[in-house]
Amino acid sequence: MKEYKVVQMKLGLRNRIKNLEDLLNQYAREGWRVVEIPSGWQIVVFERDKNR
Repeated sequence: MKEYKVVQMKLGLRNRIKNLEDLLNQYAREGWRVVEIPSGWQIVVFERDKNR
């Protein structure tokens, strides 16, 4: 079974790519995997196994 998390990103105007990288790495350490980043970079959809 999977669980999902939707995160609204607030990356700011400076260092946008670095802030996105930090956000993705933070959730990856918790076992989350990116499912989708819709165009516009306003949200990220993550998934992971619920019973890990």
